[in-house]
Amino acid sequence: MEARAIQSGVRQSARKMRLVIDLIRGRAVPEADAILRFSKKRAAHQIHKVLKSAVANAQQAAQRQNAAFDADTLRVTYAVVNEGQTLKRFTAAAMGRGTPILKRTSHVEIRVAGAEAPVAPAPAGKAAEVKAEAKGERKPRAKKAPAKAKKKTAKKKKASE
Repeated sequence: MEARAIQSGVRQSARKMRLVIDLIRGRAVPEADAILRFSKKRAAHQIHKVLKSAVANAQQAAQRQNAAFDADTLRVTYAVVNEGQTLKRFTAAAMGRGTPILKRTSHVEIRVAGAEAPVAPAPAGKAAEVKAEAKGERKPRAKKAPAKAKKKTAKKKKASE
């Protein structure tokens, strides 16, 4: 069973929200729920609402299919925060000037799936390094630049005499 929930236009920057969403990606729903409930970050409250909505959507999908449902078996398979629309405002500054203020927003998307569903793979660059380490292979090292030849100062001293 897979379900998703999206919240658009959250009035917080995507950069701050990504700090929290990285904590729950790939975890079981009860564990992610506990992390979000006890986090001191303001973004955790908004992400917690989206997670609860995704679990509720999975429950509704299970009821429509007349399937057994257990929220404890769900995992967060996909969790991402994207930048939303930026609200541009101005505030007063010295000597009659105006200084811009950028009020950033973000879009949160969370997908949950049953325990048998695969978790989204890691980025390709990291996966290749992990496989190489598991096999015991080493990365090729960069070749060192040849050492510079030492100047012969003895000849110059003799020439100057």
